Amino acid sequence: MTMQSRHTKQLAAFLAVGACALPLAAMAQSIGYGNVSGGSGSGGSARGDDVSAGDSSAASERGERAGRGGRNSGSRGVRVTPYIEAAQIVTAELSPGDDTLTYSMVAAGVDASIQGRNNGASVSLRYEHRFGWGRARDNSTISGIANGYTTVAPGLTLHAGALAARTRIDNEGGAVLSPLDLGNDTVSQTYSVYAGPSLTTHAGPVAVNANYRIGYSKVESPDAYVVAPGQPAVDVFDDSVSQSANIHAGVKPGQVLPVGLGAGASYYREDISNLDQRIENFAARADVTVPITNTLHVVGGIGYEDVEVSSRDAVRDSSGVPVIGPDGRYITDKSGPRQIGYDVSGLIWDAGVIWRPSRRTALEAHVGRRYGSTTYYGTFAYAPNPRQALNVSVYDNISGFGGQVSRALEGLPTDFEVVRNPLTGGFGSCVASVEGGNCLGGALGSVRSSAFRARGVMASYNLNFGRTSAGVGGGYDRRRFIGAPGTVLAQQSGVVDENLWVAGFLSRQIDADSTVRADVRANWFQSGSGTAGDGTVIGATASYYRNLTQRLSATAAVGVDGIDRDAPLPDQWIASALLGLRYSF
Repeated sequence: MTMQSRHTKQLAAFLAVGACALPLAAMAQSIGYGNVSGGSGSGGSARGDDVSAGDSSAASERGERAGRGGRNSGSRGVRVTPYIEAAQIVTAELSPGDDTLTYSMVAAGVDASIQGRNNGASVSLRYEHRFGWGRARDNSTISGIANGYTTVAPGLTLHAGALAARTRIDNEGGAVLSPLDLGNDTVSQTYSVYAGPSLTTHAGPVAVNANYRIGYSKVESPDAYVVAPGQPAVDVFDDSVSQSANIHAGVKPGQVLPVGLGAGASYYREDISNLDQRIENFAARADVTVPITNTLHVVGGIGYEDVEVSSRDAVRDSSGVPVIGPDGRYITDKSGPRQIGYDVSGLIWDAGVIWRPSRRTALEAHVGRRYGSTTYYGTFAYAPNPRQALNVSVYDNISGFGGQVSRALEGLPTDFEVVRNPLTGGFGSCVASVEGGNCLGGALGSVRSSAFRARGVMASYNLNFGRTSAGVGGGYDRRRFIGAPGTVLAQQSGVVDENLWVAGFLSRQIDADSTVRADVRANWFQSGSGTAGDGTVIGATASYYRNLTQRLSATAAVGVDGIDRDAPLPDQWIASALLGLRYSF
């Protein structure tokens, strides 16, 4: 299959999912009160493979808000803006070489948003092709995000979303979003889609909430990277299918008893193509809510879980060396038995608080035992007015790369604008929104194929005051990988990858026709393999936009990106400049 035909099929697939997602929007998140929508960011622990924690009244409120369209339930509007773009780009390598490359770029895309009483979605899709001059190579990329919901019937909503992202992968499996061309072959495409229904209903005083999600994720990587002799190979994730189902029933405090009571169950499964890995996680629990004041509730729960991670070994040659296929990934031995890499079952519990002092503030925090050890998770959302929002989430789960990306995609808001790099055309770690759960940096930080336990925190703040808008997001993601003894994945077992990232932007409208913007980003990645050391990716861009006519605008942008790495790998730094025109229909 040629590269052009492959990109054509990928674009068609994303358009199909985007068309479905346009009347769809993401489900309300783990805590919600009035106009506050908490998000679980890159794998929030209060949903996905987790049983609903917290009080049953909160679960009922979440479902009702999802059916009404969440915080946008009272607003209506449709915005669709297709565009075409052309630009000239120059990149100059500052270190370790001094090469200069020139590109002519053409692009087509669409930014769209639907916000109504029964439907809500945001979509941003862009296809870009660069024609290289001289030694510069031609390349094409697809990038986009779509997320939304539609109300099928009272209490029944359908949710869907899609993601296409360009990433650069280093020798340790770390990934960076929307990289500039540094003259290597480690650029890949990541795709993810998810869909599923949510049901909210009542049986007398009992609120019943249920949902199902299915997701598919794919990484198109040039190769898996085998590092120095005698060191573990980094097997890059290929693709996976993830499924989750949740149900919860409960009554609010004061309806039947002075306290609230609830019970729920959840099931999560992810099938990873690399070495036929499988993650299965079943949990069931009962919970109680004790009101302390009108705004403060103490919650607790107890239950049972059964978590298992298994895989097969790679095909081995006559010397016992694992066989790597033409795609750079291990060839799975389908005839061999399935090996258990992680098996935990038994009692789970947690205790916490839910604090909602006003319609602008919501806090939920839990501590307990899960996955055989102590767990912490929670969310905080603060929206002092419709123009500002602060969201923080702490998460803990077991997943694969594909499942983590699906969770992050589902956690995005339904009303957002994509923050794109003017030099690469790709989007950054966060989207601009005054709703919660709006960053992807943690989920896309590492592309190892092995299953893992992920713990981390994500925070974002966005504001929009008249002519000025700004946003900042950051987080920390820690993944401990799981491998079955006796298989090639055993060498990855216990390896820990850490990813610390931050991104921000500031935009100011000078007059009716002119806008200036600045973007900064940094990503620190440490691999547990210990072969290439730490790596820090830093980037900054400054851009100027000018409306020439009602539909025609001009762009000028400059930027610098670099990778600062421990020896013996050299640092890489590149500067770029762009002049372009965009016509919006």
